Amino acid sequence: MNDNSSFKTFADKTRPSIKEGIQRVITQSGDHGCGGLKEMITYQLGWTGENAGPEAEGKQIRPLLVLLAAEAAGGEWRRALPAAAAVELIHNFSLIHDDIEDRSDTRRGRPALWKLWGEAQAINTGDAMFALANLAVLNLEDTTTNEISLQASILFNSTCLRLTQGQHLDIHFEDLDHVSYDDYWLMVAGKTAALLAFCLEVGALSAETSPEIQSFYRDFGHYLGLAFQVQDDILGIWGKKDKIGKSNIGDLIERKKTIPVLFGLNQKKEFYKRWSSGPISPEDVLELSQLLEAEGSLAYAQTEAERLTIQALAALEKAQTQGEAGSALRELADKLLNRSK
Repeated sequence: MNDNSSFKTFADKTRPSIKEGIQRVITQSGDHGCGGLKEMITYQLGWTGENAGPEAEGKQIRPLLVLLAAEAAGGEWRRALPAAAAVELIHNFSLIHDDIEDRSDTRRGRPALWKLWGEAQAINTGDAMFALANLAVLNLEDTTTNEISLQASILFNSTCLRLTQGQHLDIHFEDLDHVSYDDYWLMVAGKTAALLAFCLEVGALSAETSPEIQSFYRDFGHYLGLAFQVQDDILGIWGKKDKIGKSNIGDLIERKKTIPVLFGLNQKKEFYKRWSSGPISPEDVLELSQLLEAEGSLAYAQTEAERLTIQALAALEKAQTQGEAGSALRELADKLLNRSK
């Protein structure tokens, strides 16, 4: 995305406020002699530790989506800041647990939290961030109304349940020989799309729009999330490690049923034979990725990502977005199809 884009302009304007909002929430994590817990939280957020900084902090797409939706729906983005802080905390909670469950050694180009402090402390840190996220979303009562705060809190907790359901399916699928496309989309709807849908819906909610308009924002986030996960599936096989900040061989070794893998298995060609023959070693990954590409998996996944992005943009059109924030939302959706390999 070019330096003059609406999204970058908005992100540069709002990121300091997002960080301030998160800082206020996590201060209490250091209470009761727990300075070490706060240190782990700030490390996970990319603020402290070796190589701390913008790369370690990540793109912060989710909190930015909350604020963009609030502004695009005709509200004031600052009113949605408590929800933005909540989604960044809950996203990082999920990353901590995801890294442990997937045995991922790195996150955003540096050691994953569990590799430095151990699994037990990392799990506890994730739990703390979950609790802090729930406290954060309730702070909407200070910037909006008690009713909006309550609605957002109910929606947020339902979203968190969907996240864990999606992760359950993702882990469960590793032990199955066959997973249907319908099963895959059900998993992705929980694991990835649910939180993005919440981001857009809660932003519109904070702007006090109608339930119908909120549903259009929710649909935009849902389809955007599906497209985002398909892109992540692509990068998990063909992405460059230094670009994506994590291993690009784990998906195949762990036998994850990603969309390119499902397509390859359904072709019942050379990839299917090799996959069915037994465990996959790191030395096998390059050959398998080449087989997948030759058999059409990469092209299929890219087509799916484009289809879903078009559906997302159609929902956004119905939402009748306003101003530069609306333009920024459209730019962000388009950007998903150009994530670096």
